[in-house]
Amino acid sequence: MQDKVVVAVDAMGGDNAPVEIVKGAVDAVNKSNLIKIKLVGIADVVEEELKKYTYDKSSIEVINATEVIATEEPPVNAIRKKKDSSIVVAMNLVKNGEADAFVSAGSTGAVLVGGQLIIGRVKGVERAPLAPLLPTKKGVSLLIDCGANVDARPSHLVQFARMGSIYMENVMGVKNPRVAIVNNGAEEEKGNALVKATFPLLKNCTDINFIGSIEAREIPSGYADVIVCEAFVGNVILKLYEGVGMTLVAMIKEGLMGSLRSKIGALLVKPALKNTLKSFQTEEHGGAPMLGLNGLVVKSHGSSKAIEITNSIMQCITFKEQQINEKIKENLINED
Repeated sequence: MQDKVVVAVDAMGGDNAPVEIVKGAVDAVNKSNLIKIKLVGIADVVEEELKKYTYDKSSIEVINATEVIATEEPPVNAIRKKKDSSIVVAMNLVKNGEADAFVSAGSTGAVLVGGQLIIGRVKGVERAPLAPLLPTKKGVSLLIDCGANVDARPSHLVQFARMGSIYMENVMGVKNPRVAIVNNGAEEEKGNALVKATFPLLKNCTDINFIGSIEAREIPSGYADVIVCEAFVGNVILKLYEGVGMTLVAMIKEGLMGSLRSKIGALLVKPALKNTLKSFQTEEHGGAPMLGLNGLVVKSHGSSKAIEITNSIMQCITFKEQQINEKIKENLINED
């Protein structure tokens, strides 16, 4: 029998904790018998939420943590001082081998700092990037980095490209994924100092399928499978992507309800439109993995509802099955 994937879930992190977090955890274990969840948080609160649901009691364990790290707290100080916070306790479960992965919708800063300080980077990894999946016309693309390293160097971006390729090929099943670097033009001589220095390094990488530059307008079309950039650019792309998506969905719904004729038309197109719009909702693709650590860390949106928590947990199964960390280690050793 296949071993279960043990996921430590921060029950207290996010705008909708613990209600949506607990529901997402229950939905995950009801969806797959390959998952065991350790819900980390204020035990009384978490257990009270669990009473609402029917599930295999052996598949969820509550781990008490008496403190919560708020979004506005300085992340380094919070990680160091709040040793009994849900984020720190859960990450220590991964560090000590008691869990395979960690999922949180809590403070992004605390998750990033905790990942580096508590779980630690794989030997040879210079920086651990945050890499969400973006919905595109052709499926999904991996944006790497979207928030962890705002002052990246060329060597960091090269590692991001290689780790992103490993993730897309082994977790998402994309063969020979196309890698592109975000630029303000297609020409090789375009870009800022970082892009100009990184471009030839990527071009010389024999273990990735580098296709050159990608402009922001080409991202939704699915032009590349792995989109490489430093965190400031990546975060702007991600937030604009989400904002435009939400605005378009709202405007389409408003337009369809504007008159009797449009309402009749809406009934006819509703099934097809629902599927199309659903594919462009970021929560359908889970959270953003933090690659290059000694264990899997998945950061979900702060506003996550149960469905994103469930999908973030389900990501962890493929990550462990495909031994992504081991493949990242092998890739770095071979390069050295």
